[in-house]
Amino acid sequence: MRVLVTGGAGFMGSDLVRRLATEGTEVSVVDKLTYAGDIRRISQVLDRIRFYRQDITHDKELEEIFSKEKPNVVIHYAAETHVDRSIVEPHIFVKSNVFGTLNVLKASYVVGVERFIHISTDEVYGELPLNSKNCFAEEDPLKPGSPYSASKASAEMLVMSFIKTYKLPCIIIRASNNYGHWQYPEKLIPLAILRLLSGEKVPLYGAGENIRTWLYVEDFTDAVIEILHKGKTGEIYNVASDEEVNNMHVVKSILSLMNMPEDFIEFVQDRPGHDLRYAVSTVKVKNQIGWEPKISFEEGLQRTVNWFLENKDWLFDKKKEVDKFSARVKRLFPTIT
Repeated sequence: MRVLVTGGAGFMGSDLVRRLATEGTEVSVVDKLTYAGDIRRISQVLDRIRFYRQDITHDKELEEIFSKEKPNVVIHYAAETHVDRSIVEPHIFVKSNVFGTLNVLKASYVVGVERFIHISTDEVYGELPLNSKNCFAEEDPLKPGSPYSASKASAEMLVMSFIKTYKLPCIIIRASNNYGHWQYPEKLIPLAILRLLSGEKVPLYGAGENIRTWLYVEDFTDAVIEILHKGKTGEIYNVASDEEVNNMHVVKSILSLMNMPEDFIEFVQDRPGHDLRYAVSTVKVKNQIGWEPKISFEEGLQRTVNWFLENKDWLFDKKKEVDKFSARVKRLFPTIT
């Protein structure tokens, strides 16, 4: 099996790359190494993989890599993912997530890959009410509510078109909120840890009531590998835990683990269009694939906090960029309606 992973130096993609390379799979990685990409995430396996620093929006260069590597499996993680950034810079998300995905699909078709796994998000369904007991299933219509989720829904439409028109053997995975070691600290959990280690308050949008389904990144990697081997072409699989947790609980849990008082929470103006609740059914992936998460949110959060405490240098290395973007958000969000 020759696997090419796009976005393989990103948070989620790197976890898969480390796993596959350690197990002896032939792996090549394509990653632009933007602010969110970091070669250090895969440094322990660099001698066992082939790495290409390349922007997936550059189609000719991408096709050359595919022609050279001739992968029979492509796992497409590469994407802009932070909702706040998508509100500020929507054009970048369309370029990377839509045009970039199109280029990866075209290159995969040309070399005749045997399996294409597209990593998407549960955010494409849109939001649910906070007091609802309902959850989204794979056949439900998409109703994205941010430029980020809209760009991911658009990418899915392209994937589906390549299944029908070009008979490209694709599978779509819709992931819930992943967290864990190596996550870039613009996302809630590592951002909270970074702020607390800096002696600063943790910013929390609105009243902290927004609910997400949190999944430890190693559990998600397990799911990707299982779907790679057992999934059916043309299918969509929701991959999530069954643990719905609101943002206030997440931050309070981190404060408790770090022995910090609750007055380190700072409530800030909510971001525009902030979705209230995400929840998806995982009946399909459990019944058809036999996958279930192993790590509880409590255990995963403890592991995550411990890792960042042991890797403060890496975390603080990102602080300047995080602070710069945070300041930009504060200036812009009040003007966006």
